[in-house]
Amino acid sequence: MSSALESLLDLLDLEQIERDIFRGTSRSAVVPRVFGGQVAAQALVAAGRTVPADRTAHSLHSYFLRMGDPGAPIVYSVDRIRDGRSFTTRRVVAVQHGQPIFHLSASFQTYEEGLEHQADMPPAPDPETLPTAEQMLPRYADVFTDPGVMDRLLEARAAVDLRYVGAPPFANVGTPQEPRSQVWFRTNGKLADDPLLHVCMATYVSDMTLLDSVLLAHGRGGWAVGDVVGASLDHAMWFHRPFRADEWLLYDQESPSASGGRGLGQARIYTQDGRLAITVIQEGVVRVPRD
Repeated sequence: MSSALESLLDLLDLEQIERDIFRGTSRSAVVPRVFGGQVAAQALVAAGRTVPADRTAHSLHSYFLRMGDPGAPIVYSVDRIRDGRSFTTRRVVAVQHGQPIFHLSASFQTYEEGLEHQADMPPAPDPETLPTAEQMLPRYADVFTDPGVMDRLLEARAAVDLRYVGAPPFANVGTPQEPRSQVWFRTNGKLADDPLLHVCMATYVSDMTLLDSVLLAHGRGGWAVGDVVGASLDHAMWFHRPFRADEWLLYDQESPSASGGRGLGQARIYTQDGRLAITVIQEGVVRVPRD
C-alpha cells in the first residue's frame, strides 16, 4: 500500500465524538477548498457507521452548499431517518464554522435476489496499456497557468492510479470534441474487504473527472488552464453490484447538457470483467471567467 493511500484511509477513518456525531480532517487539494469527493466519502462513512453490518449502500444523493475550509475540522451529524426490514435511510449534515457545507442522504439495503439486466460495457483499452499520471501529466506542463498545478494534481491523485483513455481536457484547449470521456482507476494498493470502504473510495474518486466531458464539448481545459471556473453542486450515485475499488474500474462519462452556467455529467462505472457497478450523475458550476 502506498503512503498516500494510507493517508487517505486515515482521512476516512472518522473520529466518533458522540453516538451519531463524527469528526474528520482534510488533506491538501489542488484548489484552496476541501475536495468535494472527500466530503462525500466522509459523509458516507459517517452514515455507514450507524447502519447494521448486513446492509450495504445502494444509493446516495447530496448537495454541496458551501466551500469547505481545508484548515478546519468537519463535523458530520447523522440522523437515523428510518430502519426498515430491508432498507435503512440516513441523512448527514457536514458542518464547519457553525454552518452546513454539505448535505447527504444515503440508503442501505440487505442483500436479496431479484431481476437482472444491465447496459453493456463500452469498448475501452486495457488500463495497463495506458500511461500513469506520472507519465502523462508532464507532457502538458506548458499549458498550465500555474507551474505548481502539475505537482498538486500528482499529489492529490497519488492514492489512486487514474489513467485517461485519450487526452484530458487540458490537452486540447480550443478544439471542441464529443462530450464523452473515459478513465480507468483503482487504489494504489490493496484495501480491506469491508464493502463500505470500497463504496466510499469509489465515491471519493467519482468527483475527480465527471465534468471533464462538459469541458471537452467546448474545447475548454478547466481550472488548470484558467479558462473555466467550476465547482460541484450536487452528486448522486447508485451502487448496483459488488465491486472492489482496488481493482480496475472503468469510468465512462458523458455530458448531455450545459446551460445557465451549469454543466451536467452522467456516467457508468464498470468492473474490468464488464459488470455495471455504479451509476453517477453530477451537476456543477461551469463558468467562463470574464475579462
